[in-house]
Amino acid sequence: MLKSTPEVNPTEAPSEVSAEQAKSCRLDLRALFEEQESKLLRFAFSFVGRRAVAEEIVQDVFLLLHVHRDQVDEPQAWLMRCVRNRALNHLRKTRREFWLADKDAPSAAEGADETPGAALEKLEIVAQMRRLVEELPEGDQRLIELRYFQGLKYREISSSIGLTVSNVGFRLHRVLQQLASQMQSHNREDESETGES
Repeated sequence: MLKSTPEVNPTEAPSEVSAEQAKSCRLDLRALFEEQESKLLRFAFSFVGRRAVAEEIVQDVFLLLHVHRDQVDEPQAWLMRCVRNRALNHLRKTRREFWLADKDAPSAAEGADETPGAALEKLEIVAQMRRLVEELPEGDQRLIELRYFQGLKYREISSSIGLTVSNVGFRLHRVLQQLASQMQSHNREDESETGES
């Protein structure tokens, strides 16, 4: 014969269950952290290229998992997705900061024999190029960043973003042609405006 279900005092049950669940959750998160940390760090690092930033991203994602643990069905996939999203957000934020920096401004030695007008023209061209690059689709911006700002070779870019080496070369060539065409059309517009006034 079946045993009868023991009676439970409803005022005590939730606190006992939540204490057990909290302890179990902490143990599960600790085990998950120990198991996944190095893989997530490598994954984050592949995007951001800086260990300290990768560590911060992984730590933030685990804290977020701790808060939303009961809503997450597949924690490993959720962690990877969150790390990727946080890394991409970081890249977007730092890319804006990078473009705003005066990295390409001529130094005193470079501009010593330049006229102020020529130096200003160079700065305007750099600013115009930055605007055009920011208008590119995100994938094309990433290619430009990896090739020309991080100095990666086609093979390294290929393994980083999952394209074939020839596809990387083709896309970079197409993007550069597009940028050159836009620069030329912008210069023609400027010339026609100055000719009309």
